[in-house]
Parts: sequence; structure tokens; C-alpha cells
Amino acid sequence: MTKRHGYALLAAVLAVIVVISAAIYLGVSTDDGSQDTISAGPRGPRNSAAPASAGTWVGTWAASPAAAEPNTHRNGFAGRSIRNVVHTSVGGDSARITLSNLYGQQPLSITHASIAVAAGANNPAAAPGTLRRLAFNGNTSVVIPAGQQVMSDAVRLRVPHDVDLLVTTFSPTPSGPATFHPHARQVSYIAEGDRTEDPNGAAYTQQSTSWRYLSAVDVLSNESNGTVVVFGDSLTDGISSTMGANARWTDTLADRLREESGAPRYGVVNEGISGNRILSDGNGTPADNPSGLTRFDRDVLDRSGIKAVVVALGVNDILRNPHQNDPDRIVEGLRELTRQAHTRGLRVVGATLMPFGGHRGYEPGLENVRQAVNEQIRDGKVFDEFVDFDRALRDPYDPRKLRGQYDSGDHLHPSDLGYRKMAETFNLTHLRGSAAAEL
Repeated sequence: MTKRHGYALLAAVLAVIVVISAAIYLGVSTDDGSQDTISAGPRGPRNSAAPASAGTWVGTWAASPAAAEPNTHRNGFAGRSIRNVVHTSVGGDSARITLSNLYGQQPLSITHASIAVAAGANNPAAAPGTLRRLAFNGNTSVVIPAGQQVMSDAVRLRVPHDVDLLVTTFSPTPSGPATFHPHARQVSYIAEGDRTEDPNGAAYTQQSTSWRYLSAVDVLSNESNGTVVVFGDSLTDGISSTMGANARWTDTLADRLREESGAPRYGVVNEGISGNRILSDGNGTPADNPSGLTRFDRDVLDRSGIKAVVVALGVNDILRNPHQNDPDRIVEGLRELTRQAHTRGLRVVGATLMPFGGHRGYEPGLENVRQAVNEQIRDGKVFDEFVDFDRALRDPYDPRKLRGQYDSGDHLHPSDLGYRKMAETFNLTHLRGSAAAEL
């Protein structure tokens, strides 16, 4: 072979390489994300790591770990799939979850987990093409030590706002006490065996009104630039709201933030625990229903993309035994929550305490404590701003009581209409800006 022929052959080989490389490049660059590394056909879900994005990680849903679930101390949920149903406040293009074993007494083994958009409201079936397998540091299984939590890797998934998500976990072995959030006001589901990747809901024959292990869902969002955390008790948890209707006052607040012109574009996460107090923990180690002061770091300051905090606590300190009869102690607890938020530069909006006249625990002396706390909140030395839920929902003819149309019937918790009134009372501009109050 002559030198000239050798150069010609080399040039031809290089040309072929260039053509093949160009074809590969075009194939990759035109992939819009609809084809993932694992087929989404009938045999399993897609599994796609989230790509780099200019969006912001924000909370779309959360619930506070509240206690160890009764009757789970021996086996937990070994051999069963738990399909938690949660409702989004904002949408995004990728998602990640946080699982908690806070109340566990031994490691919790999760061998499979998945996330999907629900096919419809209160439905255990996944919308076609949305089921995604979750990974943890690149692995499809994870072991969560007792007392700890873990965040999943991000997956590429178009998450709409104002829809239900299905987050499913499977644990093959006994794990001891299950960390849960009771009073979810949402039906979730349980199936025998590993059904994490089942897109239909046929196997999920057992229903539950609690959330288990799941404590947060974040989305990578271009429609929202932050999170507001609402920190409270059963009045925030929405204990008397209609089951499965997303009628808590925080749900309506999320609608307003998303829809109203000029409102901050924040996701809303609900960190209410029924029965919660500012000052007193429940029983156990770690404590069931930990006090607001105890759990503030975990449930508020550690949330993704946090921009502002709403505090609606104090009624249970007054109403539950042993009664807290010193309004200054309650107010100082509220001020301490504000101070902790200020260390992160967060703005705090606090709520006045709503009336409970007619409730079985009502006493005139307790009403005086409530009024004294509200007086200090209105004086502006407790929070950066305040929302006056008391004035909005009280009976104008008997301010010790809720107005009839806003009363669920127990004279403490609002009706759906009352919850809506709470959200409508909120001045959305108060959530914007930096900390202001001097305490």
C-alpha cells in the first residue's frame, strides 16, 4: 500500500467515526426525558435521575412524625406495602421524598419504594406512565437507623399542583414501632407483599387514615421559589375537616398563594400535630407529640426552601391537663419560636388563639388566659406579623365561642367553612420580606 493510499484509508475511517458520533449525539440531544433507563411498560416503572435544572427545591407536602403507631412494636409492617396518599400544594419537574424512622427502636429496612401521580382523587392506582422507582444514594434499598431519617435521590417526574401523589414503601422484615402521623384526613392504602411497582390499586385492599414513615415530598419547581411552613396543632392538622376533601385551612392557603395576583409563590407544608403544645412533650423516648419548642428545628427549620413560618399554637397549653394558667409562659414560648426562626432570617406570622366556649374543657379562668395571650400577640411583640383568627371566627354576640357556621360541633375545631374563613383572613403579603419584630 502506498503512503497516499494509506492516508486515504485513514481519512475514510475518520469520516465514518464522525458520522457515527453525530448520530449518537443527535439521538441523545433529542431525548426529551420521555424514555428513561428502565422501561415503563407493564413490567415495571421508569427510574430516572433528575437532570440539572434552574428550578428551586421546595416543599409541596409534609407531615410531622407524631408517635410510634400502637400495635406495631413487634413487626411494624413486615411483608406489606404501604401506599401513602398525599396532596401537592405546588408542582415541579422532579421529586424526592423523606422517610422517617424517628420512633423506631431498630433499623428500618426499605427494599423498594416508588412515587407516582394518582389516577384520581382518593385512588390507589397510578396515572399511566407516572410510576417511578425511587433510589437512595443510587441504591433501590435503604436501611434507616432507629431515630433517623433519609432523603431519596431525585427522580424526573412531572408533578402537577393540587393533585394526589402515591408514595409506596415495602419493608420485608420486622422493624419494630412504625413512625406515623395519625389524623391524616386522607385515606391511604396497604397491600400484602411487595406491590410498590404495581400501577393499579387492586392489591391495596386495606385502608388507613394515617401516614406512615413518609414525612416530606419536595419538588424541583419553576412555578414556586420557596416554602411556607405552617406549624400548629389539630386546628392546623385539620382534624375536623371532611375526609379526603383537602379542606384544611392550609389547603385553601396554598390555593390562594398559587392563584392570586401578587402573592408570594410558595409551596405550603402542614406541620400540625393534633394535641400539640408549645411547652409540654408527650410521654415516651423520643416523646410522642413533642412540644413545639422541641420539634421546631426538625419540622420547620429543616424543610426545603423555607422562606416564612406561620405559628398557630397555644390553645392546648391552656385547655389540656395540666392547664398552663400563666399567659406569660405561653407568650414566651411563642417568642422563642420566633427567635429561632430569626436566626435563619425567616419571617414569622403568628395566629391569635381561637375561642373554645362550650367545649367540654371550657372554664372561665382558661378563657382569661386565652384573652391575655391574644392581647400580647395583637400588641405586636410576639411575631413579625399576626393573623387574627379569633376575630374572624368568633361569635359576635358571644366572643367566647365560635360562630355557629364555623363550628364543627365540638366548639373547638372549625367546620370546613371555618377552615376556609381562616385561610381567607390571611394577609398573603405578610409572608414576604425579612424578619422585623424586636422581641
